Amino acid sequence: MKKKVKLKDGREVLIREMRQDDTDRSLAFFLALPREDVTYLRRDVTRREVVEQRIRAMASDRIVRLVAVAGDEIVADGALELEAQGWSEHLAEIRLVVARPYQRKGLGTLMARELYLLAASKKVEEIIVKIMGPQEGVQNIFKRLGFHPEAVLHHYVKDISGTKQDLVVMRCNLEELWQKLDDHAIDSDWQRTR
Repeated sequence: MKKKVKLKDGREVLIREMRQDDTDRSLAFFLALPREDVTYLRRDVTRREVVEQRIRAMASDRIVRLVAVAGDEIVADGALELEAQGWSEHLAEIRLVVARPYQRKGLGTLMARELYLLAASKKVEEIIVKIMGPQEGVQNIFKRLGFHPEAVLHHYVKDISGTKQDLVVMRCNLEELWQKLDDHAIDSDWQRTR
């Protein structure tokens, strides 16, 4: 999957699947994030071995990682992680991080759209995101993308510094999302891929 997209400010970026040779670019992306953004990431992706492990995990058919690239630099990282077989096989989780200079330019929405399309192609019915409580801006972004708060687990997770935080679980039903998008006559890229 490769797709050139134009941002609100006119810049073009390429959204594509992450590749095995993206280790250095991915590490540079995460090292360039402000400390307050890194604080709430699930894993310490400022360590090379963690980045290498993330890339190796793509060999499983349960994880798809997308990146947005400007020139030779990764400017956004997104993942669709399918749940294991069994009672939650209809679910997937998405994760999404956008570099500060590329925020508020529509890139997060474009990346989310590609992750939604991947989810639909894999017969996912619902997508969840897990966000730490202090990330209110991120929660608002996902609300605009069709997610609604489902649960708050108080003092459930620890941030990178070891401070306990609330975990907010948000959910998006893809059938409802497609209906909203159909009702608003969104372009054909958003059409159901089932």
